[in-house]
Amino acid sequence: MIYRSAAGAAAVEHRYRELLRGWPVPNEPLTVPTGEGDTFVVASGSPDAPPVVALQGSGANAAMWLRQIERLARHLRVYAVDVIGEPGLSAPLRPPLASDAYARWLDGVLVALGLGKAAMLGVSLGGWLALDYAVRRPERVTRLALLTPGGIGRRKLGFLLAALALRPFGERGSRRTMRLALGPGADDVAGDEVGALALLISRHYRHRTESIPTFTDDALRGLTVPLMAVVGGRDAMLDSYETERRLTATVPHATVHLLPESGHLLPDQTETLLRFLCSPAAPAR
Repeated sequence: MIYRSAAGAAAVEHRYRELLRGWPVPNEPLTVPTGEGDTFVVASGSPDAPPVVALQGSGANAAMWLRQIERLARHLRVYAVDVIGEPGLSAPLRPPLASDAYARWLDGVLVALGLGKAAMLGVSLGGWLALDYAVRRPERVTRLALLTPGGIGRRKLGFLLAALALRPFGERGSRRTMRLALGPGADDVAGDEVGALALLISRHYRHRTESIPTFTDDALRGLTVPLMAVVGGRDAMLDSYETERRLTATVPHATVHLLPESGHLLPDQTETLLRFLCSPAAPAR
């Protein structure tokens, strides 16, 4: 059970569906079958535009793209995927991260969507999933756009200890935990509909406790697709400076933007993403 109660699950689903009804561009809500269970996808943008599979972070769902989808969908065919085992409308299954299960799941998603290959856009855990897929299925990934990705820089234990200490304080503790997690940008979302959904999720959702595996240097060195990463220097959860160092050392063709004053929640990166995702393909090294 990924929720603390059936009532909490129903409350999150109800609010999420309300937000989906307000999706700001024409879209196709899809439920596609995979070997790991049904997966919910919101498809936006022209079917003839370059395809991008967008993977949200842990404790989130496709609603996290609401602020950006209008601009992204002008140039791209965006498939906003609810990751399995997360508080969206996909199957609640959580296979081990240290396995090929999520790569097999994404195989099924791409097949069901009729995609032979696509660019991958991932945030946090979604960045880890995108990178894992590119490592395991390099022939199916055209580009990698990663925002504060896990699995490269070390995970900071101080945040985990603080989150545990705040758990008994109910709503006040949830708000404080979200501010710690997101960093300096937390105030930008605290009062809007997406922020309200995030708080509702934090009250009712059982977050993953499994450690995200760290990619080896050899795995990173094997990446040949165009890669861009954006990280925040004040990220409370991940060591972004180590992320920058490792990517620069092992993936010399990667572009890494480190924003010193940003936290895990980055300022709007839509234009940066569009420049990268819409640029002419670079030859493989």
